[in-house]
Amino acid sequence: MPHDGQDITMTQTPILNDLLKLTVATLPHVDALLGEAKENLRALVTQDGRISGGLIEANQTAAHGVAWLATYAQALHQMQAWAERLSADGKFGETEHLLHQIAFGEYLAQIYGGIQMNQGEMIRLHDLGIQAAQMPQDVIRLVHAGNTQGARSKLVDLMQEHAANVTVGISGLDDELEMIRDQFRRFAVEKVEPFAHEWHLKDELIPIEIIEELAEMGVFGLTIPEEFGGFGLSKTSMCVVSEELSRGYIGVGSLGTRSEIAAELILCGGTKAQKEKWLPRLASAETLPTAVFTEPNTGSDLGSLRTRAVKDGDDWTVTGNKTWITHAARTHMMTLLARTDSETDNYKGLSMFLAEKTPGDDANPFPTEGMTGGEIEVLGYRGMKEYELAFDGFEVKGENLLGGETGKGFKQLMQTFESARIQTAARAIGVAASALDVGMQYATDRKQFGKALIEFPRVSGKLAMMAVEIMIARQLTYFSAHEKDNDRRCDLEAGMAKLLGARVAWACADNALQIHGGNGFALEYKVSRILCDARILNIFEGAAEIQAQVIARRLLD
Repeated sequence: MPHDGQDITMTQTPILNDLLKLTVATLPHVDALLGEAKENLRALVTQDGRISGGLIEANQTAAHGVAWLATYAQALHQMQAWAERLSADGKFGETEHLLHQIAFGEYLAQIYGGIQMNQGEMIRLHDLGIQAAQMPQDVIRLVHAGNTQGARSKLVDLMQEHAANVTVGISGLDDELEMIRDQFRRFAVEKVEPFAHEWHLKDELIPIEIIEELAEMGVFGLTIPEEFGGFGLSKTSMCVVSEELSRGYIGVGSLGTRSEIAAELILCGGTKAQKEKWLPRLASAETLPTAVFTEPNTGSDLGSLRTRAVKDGDDWTVTGNKTWITHAARTHMMTLLARTDSETDNYKGLSMFLAEKTPGDDANPFPTEGMTGGEIEVLGYRGMKEYELAFDGFEVKGENLLGGETGKGFKQLMQTFESARIQTAARAIGVAASALDVGMQYATDRKQFGKALIEFPRVSGKLAMMAVEIMIARQLTYFSAHEKDNDRRCDLEAGMAKLLGARVAWACADNALQIHGGNGFALEYKVSRILCDARILNIFEGAAEIQAQVIARRLLD
């Protein structure tokens, strides 16, 4: 027994013996809970032998809770796979051991005690129809001894000792991908981080010189096949690049997103001529694209879009309004979703266009005839700016109807969602890592009551949990990218990665600001920008609630 005044958590060894055997033994229990929760949900939302969308909405808390439980289950499976790979290679060191131990201790505790869907919404097993679930002994051991103050403190000691390492713990990727990481980390440190906060505060566009340098480094053609001028690299490489650039500044990490979406649209749905024309231009950044999908009052309900495209001889004339269009002013081409069948009011009447436009400047952002626009002032994610657009008789060449067929736009767009959500998850990891960077630095430098903030357990505990959840989100994201690289359907995995990654980014930013105290609320400190940038991740590319809804529906397929 500890003597009076001794903290019991500090008497426990921070590293459990036979950890991998213990953690793997807990996974069947988690899977069994998920299986029971899914069947309970299925019974709630089945009507006349079919899954009812109306009943899913009526039971939304349970549906979304199952999505979060499934996300936690998949995350733990991927952490186990990561740990076993490192162990087999003799690379499962003390830092990795602690990351794995704390991850399982915390996520198992949440699974049995309540998963935080966001700051104000907790999902518990009884919400999923599971009554009085008993913790097995191996789960109890990890819950009690996995995420202790001693383990968190030891992890932060190691983080300080190995502060020069690019990531906290070995990522598990091969040497080639880690070389790519190092290259883009250096670029971010030298060319982005020193200037990003000023760009944010002044609400400036990212300098065109940065775009030109990224083009030379191959960012915009990273996953475009070599036959079309790209590098033909994997989606996993896209994750690494997006992660490290977003760690510098989310705006820079997001520059390649629109090129990724446009290239995916053309690769999956374009004609031979469209591929030959547009893909080399996208790869070289000769053409900068923007995605023009969302409309006022529609949000995630893309099937109800009203912007219409009317046939005019061989060409098309577009009329309507769009909103939340990122990087709209100085781009050359829009992937534009519009209604070509006026008799429809759902997704079946939508078509995708590769609409050409003239890049604008500050004085005249939208010089192309038939379109106007205005900037939307935003809290964060400022480096490319957001715009509202209005089209009035805007002309699109007939040859720029994607795939040469009408009515295929929604389906074509759906094909891009896997890659887009994987890439967004990677951006979230980058933002989370930037929060850890500034939080760690401030906690090390700032002295209070005669010692550095990092020496206080609740400060070091915050830093430790940032590192742990970043690794969890990273492994889930890399897994979804690996599935995509192997031509396996991964909309479920990509959605889970995005759902968790966005929550992790916000938690890391919020905790990093808390470590800064009052200074974190001052605009001059970088963490104020990181907090604003992190907040959008739970909204774009599918708001967290929409994401959970989609995951739940897929789980019941």
